[in-house]
Amino acid sequence: MKKFYLILAAIAAMTFNAQADHTVSRTLYVGDYENADVIYNGSYFDMAPTNFYLAHTGAQLIYTADELADMQGKKDAMVTGISFKFTNGGAFEEITRTVKLYLQEIDETAFAVVEGVKQFFTFDNLVTEYEVTYDMYDFMYEDNEVVFDLTDMPFAVTTGKSLLMTIVFDALDDDNCTIGSDYAPFYTTGIRGKGMVYTNNWTGFEAYAEGPDFPDATAMLGCGTNVELPVTKIDFCYSEHSTSLNEVNAATADGAYYNLMGQKMNANNLPAGIYIHNGKKVLVK
Repeated sequence: MKKFYLILAAIAAMTFNAQADHTVSRTLYVGDYENADVIYNGSYFDMAPTNFYLAHTGAQLIYTADELADMQGKKDAMVTGISFKFTNGGAFEEITRTVKLYLQEIDETAFAVVEGVKQFFTFDNLVTEYEVTYDMYDFMYEDNEVVFDLTDMPFAVTTGKSLLMTIVFDALDDDNCTIGSDYAPFYTTGIRGKGMVYTNNWTGFEAYAEGPDFPDATAMLGCGTNVELPVTKIDFCYSEHSTSLNEVNAATADGAYYNLMGQKMNANNLPAGIYIHNGKKVLVK
């Protein structure tokens, strides 16, 4: 195998500049989203992000930095979509809801307790709102999703912060609900205490949040306070920097051979091409 070092003049026409950052899209799962088989544990007060039994619900869910570990430390990380999965155990109605998603970053990893009463967080950053009809006939005894598409308005995340989701479901009238609480339960992660829910057939969560009882969460107000996180799919994107040849040179001066992508090669079986060896470009014929 013949090797010789290239002089700069021989490759004057070849320039290797650092490429601009490019966007990478990934998906983060909280819980076993694809194979989930455990539904909520408790009464309909304990179902998040909603239940279809009552006309008005509100849920707050805390995703800590640990749950968001795959997203932490990524440059310019942005949430582009959030999905939850539920199963239709036998509902026969069309359920129409106005759905709103509020997102904010918080330092807290749990809900505060004041004089023995758990407290909701205040919320004000609405990121999406839409009206949707779930025709339960179409997926009888099958799984379906609640999906928030944020591609037109992605939400920036910060390393080390928790993500608070506030999710509001409102029927167009107070009678648009299922006949029983177990007809469309959501799958859960088993991570308990990171969610709270509000349920009511007449007053929505936003109206409750403007009233004198907020931020108290009590059973008398129709609230569940020890709720499990639902299985959650979070789509996100971030910026990834392409390494320049100069950066490869500096990082590979260890006697080994690297290709131009910075991958370490077997020195005893190098195909013909250009490699980096001890910080220099080497042509192998």
